[in-house]
Amino acid sequence: MQVDVRKRNYRSLAGTIVSLCLFTLSGVAPSVAGEKVMHAFAGGEDGLTPFGALAVGAHGKNMYGGTEGGGTGTGCYGDTGCGTIYEITPTGLESVLYSFQGGADGISPAGKPLIDSSGNLFGVTAGGGGNGCIGYGCGTIYKLAPDGTETVLYAFQGQADGSFPMSGLVADANGDLFGTTTEGGNYGSNCGSYGCGTVFELQPDGKLITLYAFQDESDGTTPPGGVIIDSAGNLYGTAQGGGTNCDCGVVFEITAGGTYAVLYAFQGGSDGYSPRAGLIADTAGNLYGTTISGGDTKSCTGGCGTVFKVTPGGHETVLYGFHAGSDGANPVAGVIRDAKGNIYGTTWLGGGRGKGCKNLFGDGCGTVFKLTPKGEETVLVHFYNKHGQFPQASLLLGKNGELYGTTTEGGKFKQGVVFKVKK
Repeated sequence: MQVDVRKRNYRSLAGTIVSLCLFTLSGVAPSVAGEKVMHAFAGGEDGLTPFGALAVGAHGKNMYGGTEGGGTGTGCYGDTGCGTIYEITPTGLESVLYSFQGGADGISPAGKPLIDSSGNLFGVTAGGGGNGCIGYGCGTIYKLAPDGTETVLYAFQGQADGSFPMSGLVADANGDLFGTTTEGGNYGSNCGSYGCGTVFELQPDGKLITLYAFQDESDGTTPPGGVIIDSAGNLYGTAQGGGTNCDCGVVFEITAGGTYAVLYAFQGGSDGYSPRAGLIADTAGNLYGTTISGGDTKSCTGGCGTVFKVTPGGHETVLYGFHAGSDGANPVAGVIRDAKGNIYGTTWLGGGRGKGCKNLFGDGCGTVFKLTPKGEETVLVHFYNKHGQFPQASLLLGKNGELYGTTTEGGKFKQGVVFKVKK
């Protein structure tokens, strides 16, 4: 039996939005001022549905990313392909470096690629890699050499090691790789037969260590956003569920010594609800991220999502709560910061009456936004139709201040785009 990883891993996202978000109509005309579509995916060999974020290469010019489907592989999704790793130049020339075949090599690359100084790409696939997880494969950690040779560094077995990784990796000075899986881990936990997810470390010799297995209690559950690492080797991340008082998600820390702690448990009100993306940190150790719901509960039932800050001491501040109007709603992706402390990100939905974008969730196909240190929000792009729709990945900040990103749908062929925004 084959399982469509798109349906499996994004079912909770769709369910959350359907139950929580009833938008108000904004009446604001859409705008794409300053936005340029660099590449529109055609859904064939070049790929389709780029869920992951872009990474800049070792030489600081070309960018790299992954598509969930498309390519030349035939081992999954019927005729839609098993996903690709692609390269795109500053002028928008796209080329496929690798097409996943849907077997041991993996299916559907997820998250932002990690690139070393030699140009090797490291990442995860949400499925494939073996016969586990209903005969479909539980996901992989891969390496892609500059010559296009793919090597599976680890294939998840769906047991204590975890299953279905959905985010990019980080590395320490020793070359150890760190990430999360959304399922697997402790099968005696409250998550039953699926497991609540893990935080893992992959050593250069191929040995995988489960650093923490979530229990679906106050510690959290289902960490889709990956982790970041500081200079001392401490890891920080989010879990979209669990926590105290409600199943609203947490911000967590795992020290270099292996101690797990919840820094903040969301309460599901104005403070936010369900962080699905990873974190970034400033030089003072403050953590920044988004929640897909919570915040302004007057404009959206359950809230329209937030941008938040958590101090090293565990104090949370909502920097901005979305209203589901022209400002956008429901940020799935994380945020980035520039040298002046401005924050940039995307919202999956909202942004106004985008042409062809009225759907079950309301009006608008998503936005690119800027948030000043004072909490003032500016929408840089309102997405619609050929300009792209429904961004779900964080942005990349270019050398000259341009923003680069992806949308999962829209474009000339309706299969997603890579875009550029001049601020």
